[in-house]
Order: sequence, then C-alpha cells, then structure tokens
Amino acid sequence: MRTDIDMEKLQEEAVDVFTSGFTCSESVIHAIRKALELDIPDCAIAMSSGIPWGFGGAGCICGAVAGGAMCIGFVYGRTTPGDPRNLRCFELTNELHDRFKENFGAVCCRILTKGFEKMSPERKAHCIEMVKFAVVTVAEILIREHNKDMA
Repeated sequence: MRTDIDMEKLQEEAVDVFTSGFTCSESVIHAIRKALELDIPDCAIAMSSGIPWGFGGAGCICGAVAGGAMCIGFVYGRTTPGDPRNLRCFELTNELHDRFKENFGAVCCRILTKGFEKMSPERKAHCIEMVKFAVVTVAEILIREHNKDMA
C-alpha cells in the first residue's frame, strides 16, 4: 500500500471521475484504489454501482460512505466465517461513519440532499464535497492503520 499520497490530488481524482460519470461510491473506490495503489479489482467498482442515491435511489446511506466502507473492508475485511478480522473492520468503518456524520450532520442520502433536485448542478456540487471528505477520511484511516501494522 502506498502511504505517501497527496490528499489534494486524491480529492481531484475523485472529483474528476465523479464529474465524468462515476457515482459517489464508484468515485471513492476508484480514487482510493489508484492513490494507495491497492489491488482492488474493477468488479468492486461494479459491485458499488447500485449504492448511489441511498441504495438505488431509496435515499438511505450516502454512497460516498458506503464506497469508503467497501475500501476499508477490502483491506481489513474477512473472507472466512468466524474470522475475527471483522471486529477491526467494524471499528474502522464506524470511525468513517462517525467522522462523516460529525462533519455533515447525517449519513442518510435523503437527509444530506434534502432540498436539492436529484440531477441538479447544485446537488452535484454538494455531493462533491461529501466525496472529497469521504475519500480523504478513508485514506487517512487506511494509512494510519497500515503504519500501525508496519510498526
């Protein structure tokens, strides 16, 4: 994992792909994968395609948060039933949730975007701020934990 990243460039990458056609969740995963040089497969981005607008438009969890949780899960998740790695993954994902909620007041897409028309430029600009925050927060968490593991 690459840990010496430029957070501004990370945000720029996420915004570039977000404004070019990726959604919030896809943008976070793409930017984290590229900046940290993680071996996240393309199928992970595809798996996140149903998440935006609060799970396919249902208005639940913010896609930027969900995409971030997927990145944390890629590094710290488990693939074997009963593996206790999920406890660390839960802790780190909860940290992402709490930091996002503290900054934006909610993690629910319908609350975060209340008053914005779904496809409006104003909503897109508002969501860009959440994508930027999520991608930096995820990078900070992953880099911090990687450095702990290497110590």
